[in-house]
Amino acid sequence: MFLFAVTLCVTSFGAQPPAPALLPQAFGGWHQSSPAEVSQDPSHADPVNAALLKEYGFTAFASATYTRDDGRKLTVKAARFADASGAYGAFTFYKMPQMLTEKVGDQAASLNERVLFYRGSTLVDAVFSQLSAMSAAELRELAGDLPMPVGNTANLPGLPAYLPREDYVKNSAKYVVGPVGLEKVSAPIGSQLVDFTTGAEVVLGTFNTEGGPATMMLISYPTPQIAAERLRRIDDARLHRTQTPDAAPLLTDLPIFDRRTGPILVLVAGHVSQKQADNLLNAVNYEANVTWNEPTSLNKRDNIGNLVWNALLLCGILMGFSLVAGLAFGGVRILIRRLFPERMLDRPGEGEFISLHLAEPGPESLGAGPKYLN
Repeated sequence: MFLFAVTLCVTSFGAQPPAPALLPQAFGGWHQSSPAEVSQDPSHADPVNAALLKEYGFTAFASATYTRDDGRKLTVKAARFADASGAYGAFTFYKMPQMLTEKVGDQAASLNERVLFYRGSTLVDAVFSQLSAMSAAELRELAGDLPMPVGNTANLPGLPAYLPREDYVKNSAKYVVGPVGLEKVSAPIGSQLVDFTTGAEVVLGTFNTEGGPATMMLISYPTPQIAAERLRRIDDARLHRTQTPDAAPLLTDLPIFDRRTGPILVLVAGHVSQKQADNLLNAVNYEANVTWNEPTSLNKRDNIGNLVWNALLLCGILMGFSLVAGLAFGGVRILIRRLFPERMLDRPGEGEFISLHLAEPGPESLGAGPKYLN
């Protein structure tokens, strides 16, 4: 019986709560016309890019068709990732340059009847049969119903913020976390030179220059030492263009310029002059954010004076409570004696004090005094 109880407790506390539904039954006047298709296989979400979705941390997929009373239809596909970085990376991969920016979820883009957006760790691809003036507001309601990540999984990558804004080509940023994604975005160098096993992250963007479009590639490493070592390998491949089996070949014949700033490598590939390349390279500067967790001043909880004062206050409260309780106890007994004199709470014989009368000598002790030996 004891083992059964222990097993039941372990099972109850160890079981994980079920994940919330990826898509709601209804939102903004839309209702599911049939049960949503749910899968944990990335090939159901995108058969061509299943490996890429897995690389971004794909965990679940749901697809549903919604209808309204006016006969319009809406097809929604949603993919959940392990964290917000995965959803953002998938959003940058599927976002096309001709899309327009929308205000839905965390980021959104639209093209005709299609709206692509992500909210937290969920990427949503919505296709309307017919748009209306309230379509964006309806999708904002859908975004509000999506399950949100908690803790560090809700943090977005900071590397894309280092891309310069001047001469940036809209919707060209691509966030990559592995070799599959790097191969699909036509990067100037391959994954062998980047080495994702070190924890590298990559962001690519296109910029307009006098010589034509140029690709900027940012590679972030955990430490500046790792970045410096990778830069030496990239420089060796860039300067010598070696094609030996032991060397990592470049993926483009365009000139490549590079620079390191902290743990970030900056590469510019394109038909640009040295001056234009330097302008782009110098536009990226790493800024270290230092967080000081040690308190610089005492708060009320750490102040010893407050501790002593609270202890004295507690003692005063206890003394007051004891005094009130004692007075209440004695007062109740006196009141009962006066109201019900025949009903004593004490047992018979315990109502009076015991007196020994030591000052009154007994008759047997009269005439008796101390006797001394002669």
